[in-house]
Amino acid sequence: MLNLNAITVRLGGRIILDRAAAALPPRSRVGLIGRNGAGKSTLMKVMIGQLDPDEGSCDMPRDTRLGYIAQEAPSGTATPFETVLEADKERAALMEEAEHTQDPDRLGHIYERLTTIDAYTAPARAARILVGLGFDEEMQGRPLDSYSGGWKMRVALASLLFSNPDLLLLDEPSNHLDLEATLWLENFLKAYRGTVVVISHERDLLNNVVDYILHLEGGKVTLYPGGYDAFERQRAERLAQLESARTKQQAEREKLQEYVARNSARASTAKQAQSRAKALARMQPIAAAIEDPTLHFGFPSPAELRPPLITMDMASVGYGDTPILKRINMRIDPDDRIALLGRNGNGKTTLARLIAAQLAPMEGEMASSPKMNVGYFTQYQVEELDVTDTPLEHMTRVMKGATPGAVRAQLGRFGFSGERAVQKVGSMSGGERARLALALITRDAPHMLILDEPTNHLDVDSREALVQALNDYSGAVVIVSHDRHMIELVADRLVLVDNGTAQPFDGSLDDYTDIILRKADGNSSSGDAPKVDRKADKKAAAEWREKQKLLKNAVNKAEREMTALAAERTRIDAALANPAKATAKTSDLMVQRAAIEKKLAAAEEVWMEAGAALEAG
Repeated sequence: MLNLNAITVRLGGRIILDRAAAALPPRSRVGLIGRNGAGKSTLMKVMIGQLDPDEGSCDMPRDTRLGYIAQEAPSGTATPFETVLEADKERAALMEEAEHTQDPDRLGHIYERLTTIDAYTAPARAARILVGLGFDEEMQGRPLDSYSGGWKMRVALASLLFSNPDLLLLDEPSNHLDLEATLWLENFLKAYRGTVVVISHERDLLNNVVDYILHLEGGKVTLYPGGYDAFERQRAERLAQLESARTKQQAEREKLQEYVARNSARASTAKQAQSRAKALARMQPIAAAIEDPTLHFGFPSPAELRPPLITMDMASVGYGDTPILKRINMRIDPDDRIALLGRNGNGKTTLARLIAAQLAPMEGEMASSPKMNVGYFTQYQVEELDVTDTPLEHMTRVMKGATPGAVRAQLGRFGFSGERAVQKVGSMSGGERARLALALITRDAPHMLILDEPTNHLDVDSREALVQALNDYSGAVVIVSHDRHMIELVADRLVLVDNGTAQPFDGSLDDYTDIILRKADGNSSSGDAPKVDRKADKKAAAEWREKQKLLKNAVNKAEREMTALAAERTRIDAALANPAKATAKTSDLMVQRAAIEKKLAAAEEVWMEAGAALEAG
């Protein structure tokens, strides 16, 4: 049990948490959500003891082992595999002591304890976690300093998961992950035996993993049972009830105010008026639900261009003299919605840069519409914004020659109107900076949007607004994202970037998800550092898809046959019920009915067997 007891935190004279109180059940998985800047990370720091509240306390059972990722990523010459193993402090200390102790009794106790904590399977567990987060055998053995910051944060996450704390606290863990690693993480957290508190804006993760939502708003927290969709329904009902209560209270206030105004001056009613005035003063007003006017994205509509926008014929692309992707055949039309799938490092960003004409093809051919304008969004653009400038100064600089009204209009499409247009970028949240970057790249009404992880730092509501804006946008969209909800609602074509090329993925996102999770399950039975056989994986995935297709066809065929046989049986039963109108003898009808029953039983057996096999995967 984790209890938040009326926690108040003030930072810079501003109240961040205002007597926040909740009781989290033991071994629960809780999604901590709220708008950007609401105080989620502050509350998590109070939970782990990094920040002392001004008032209140955070209580949990004594000796609870906490797990939280530090702000600094691990570095040095140690490998990811070694770093993860060292995260189990007790195991590492016992293994070290076992090598040096001369006391046979102490050595016996050490070996007994190592067996109790399952220390000898630790290498296999560490390897499984690293593989799940994208580290193959070769990557597990490289020094940490050879990795980028994003991959180092994956090592930090792997170390935390391996340490198996009683209370696991995660602050937006999927920000540095691709779709494949996010899927694996979801599966891992669903099976986790301790208590989990996760700050996340991933709707799918919140629906698939957590059993409670802790919503932080206005410094207060409210605990809702269920995942994110259940939270939205309950909150909508709660807001409707509050609005109803507010309306009733407002009517009561007006009634009291009218009585006081009418009767205060009359001696006969002054006492009653005074009493009602006190009741009016004690009445705490119920605040109206506030809609955030900045929660808006609006992409300008591009001029029409004839298809295709881009064609590639056996194109290769890479850096220097080294090709990353080869034999790319692709066509993009003005109404295309394409999602690029594949693990980080396989070349999704390289392909996006080729489409955006930031890289030229090394071999093969690529043709683009000469009038096409492309808007390309990356996280680097967010990081490179001048923190001393305002949105208005940024937009004025890139829209040279545009009228002030046109500049303001483009900013307004993304929620930067009025005072928000002149605030310093340095004071803005990550989500606000991402919105500004999107506003900047779409200033010229591009015919194609290429978005590389656009949802990082956007809260759930902002992501939903972005999805809506993309669906309203009339140009082409190419998206790289680990947010399944966004891919499902935006993309209608999937392209898998893997094995040094890019190919259409024949299947749905659910099919791809199943393949990834099946790969993870296959890896889970491997040894200390399992090898990744991509060719075998691809062959197995194709065979599995074909098997699923055959099973679905068998189920559908059996259903059609059962429907036709049942209809024929009904016709015969009607004829048997009225022999005078029957076109065949009763004995012949009985023979026909028996034959139909036999065929129906056989079809039902096929239907049940194929259905069971399909459900089993």
